[in-house]
Amino acid sequence: MTQKRQLIVHEDAKSPIAEAYRTMRTNIQFAKVDSDLRVIMFTSAGPGEGKSTTTANTAVAMAQSGKKVIIVDCDLRKPVQHKIFGKKNRGVTNILVEERPVADLIQDTDIDNLQVLTSGPIPPNPSELLGSARMREIIDSLKELADIVIIDAPPTVAVTDACVLASSVDGILLVLGAGEVRPEMAQKAKELLTKANGHILGVILNRVEIEEEHAYYYYYYGNEKKIAK
Repeated sequence: MTQKRQLIVHEDAKSPIAEAYRTMRTNIQFAKVDSDLRVIMFTSAGPGEGKSTTTANTAVAMAQSGKKVIIVDCDLRKPVQHKIFGKKNRGVTNILVEERPVADLIQDTDIDNLQVLTSGPIPPNPSELLGSARMREIIDSLKELADIVIIDAPPTVAVTDACVLASSVDGILLVLGAGEVRPEMAQKAKELLTKANGHILGVILNRVEIEEEHAYYYYYYGNEKKIAK
């Protein structure tokens, strides 16, 4: 898949899908009125539900609103953000293992207000690294460098990585592929994140066919009230 296809909010700003992302951006901003949403994690129930593409486009939409955004690839098993943005893959694991300064490995993108911290080399122990005290320090450092930090985390049911990050973020969005995820898998993901003290902001139902050539994205609050399409 080409970069243009993946970053549709940037490459085709007038498309229905891009507009859906902008609407979702507004909904996210009002999702937690009692405190600021500085760190938002995206995950899915299983693989192949469009989580990383959704994460990247949401980050672009937020950057277009004037917010300074850093997208962090914490999928240390199958990272793709470096491919989406066309960057060298040196990032999170280099900071964790080599004790590199966070600011040294953040890369600019072609999009104003948007930077990316890629995953770095795939480690043998992703869950242990993501659950470490050093990882929490990295997140705190990123908050000092951006208005919003958006984390791309691995699928929730298959591995524990998203759950070990859940309590370190302000809110979680669960991406589900329409017609792909089984209801019991979606429910299991929700239960795992909740047990890990994660605050689920809502669900993005991805790849819903509304018209013949367009897929819309739906965003729901945790109480399943539909608020955008």
